[in-house]
Amino acid sequence: MMARTRLAWAYLAPLLITLALVAAWPLLRTIAFSLTDANLSDLSQWQFVGLANYAYLLSDPQWWRAVGNTLLFTLLSVGLETILGLVIALTINAHMPGRGLVRAAILIPWAIPTVVSAKMWAWMLHDLYGVVNVLLMNLGLIDRPWAWLADPTLSMAAVVLVDVWKATPFMALLILAALQVLPLDIYEAARVDGIGPVKSFFHITLPLIRPALLIAVIFRSLDALRVFDVIYVLTGNNENTATMSVYARQQLVDFQDVGFGSTAATCLFVIIALITTAVITLGRVHVSASGNDR
Repeated sequence: MMARTRLAWAYLAPLLITLALVAAWPLLRTIAFSLTDANLSDLSQWQFVGLANYAYLLSDPQWWRAVGNTLLFTLLSVGLETILGLVIALTINAHMPGRGLVRAAILIPWAIPTVVSAKMWAWMLHDLYGVVNVLLMNLGLIDRPWAWLADPTLSMAAVVLVDVWKATPFMALLILAALQVLPLDIYEAARVDGIGPVKSFFHITLPLIRPALLIAVIFRSLDALRVFDVIYVLTGNNENTATMSVYARQQLVDFQDVGFGSTAATCLFVIIALITTAVITLGRVHVSASGNDR
């Protein structure tokens, strides 16, 4: 038994060392910087300020607005992506002609780099010559061009729609993988008992794919909570859409305040960790060796 334990640790050692180098060390260094007044112009000159940066951050209304923007973006984007991904996965899972072609086609948005797709949508949503405004005006849905990325009432909706277009295929493929391993005999028994497709979905399909669905939601929520690229490319430092990552980047790069920027980054990490823990706890998902949901 001891030999197997030592062998297991020997196999895990390279992974643990890699994680310590690429994850633990940068995180600890960021936390250390958050307790100082370090400046990007000269990182060797700094003074310990304790929790002063955290006190100022918690009193900054711009930070709390960034927190609200991040949570709103996460709620809207992940919610829409889950619903659309479930619909797409159920459609592809059905026996239909051209299913393989459709499965490959939905990967296109996910395969395009985020910066490229965000820039593409920035041109399409341009208020003067964007194709979206032209199409909507030709259809008679609007009577004048809309400033999708500049209007405070439209900018958040615009970035959410771009993210939904980009990330829905990811959700669809994860849900599809769960659907394809479901036992078919359960559905055959349900049909014999006269249970319709709608009732089968809510009482059979949804409970069986719930662990995989929750894991997909957690993965997408982690991405959405730390979103930076799509929002920064589309709207820059616009306070109507600026997230916690955009706020931290502005402090670190634009203002060159490494200490305060590290404080924002540390708080971002803590918020993501707490939300992820809460989702896992409330979802009661326990991944064991047998893969059972307990």
